[in-house]
Amino acid sequence: MKLTQYETTHNAPRNPCIHLTSRFLVGISLLTIAGHVFSASEPTVIHLTQTGCQFVEPEGKNLGFETLSFDDCKQINNQTGEKRLGEVQPMILEPGKYIFRVQNKNVPYELGFWLRGSGIGRLTLPSVSGGGLTEGSSKDYLIELTEGEYVYSCPLNPTPDYPMIIKRK
Repeated sequence: MKLTQYETTHNAPRNPCIHLTSRFLVGISLLTIAGHVFSASEPTVIHLTQTGCQFVEPEGKNLGFETLSFDDCKQINNQTGEKRLGEVQPMILEPGKYIFRVQNKNVPYELGFWLRGSGIGRLTLPSVSGGGLTEGSSKDYLIELTEGEYVYSCPLNPTPDYPMIIKRK
């Protein structure tokens, strides 16, 4: 195989497959390093605690509702939910990746979590949901939130729809 002036000067490998393979490996190595150095920031973890018929954090304290079923919470929140929501401040966050770590604290039945856009935003904004939160367990819900108004709740332990606003500083 005869080499051109460029190949002789730059000591290119004689086998073109080896040359392409080495370039490919160098490229992959650089991408791996760049990906590690410039990777998006880790998600922020938001801790939420569910007790009977409520999330503790937005309401500021455990209200001590005793519940054995979905129906108990439906009745309690029909009587008290509107007033309680009037005293709740929206959770305000910046757009980005979040893990909502939700704990079932002493509720004797399975709970869940549902975060979604509020109003028309329910159709256009990101959403995350799931169940399987047995008594004493925690579960993580990963979501990338964009600007807008959201609500979160538990449909299985019917809680009020707690407000959340995502906006840039």
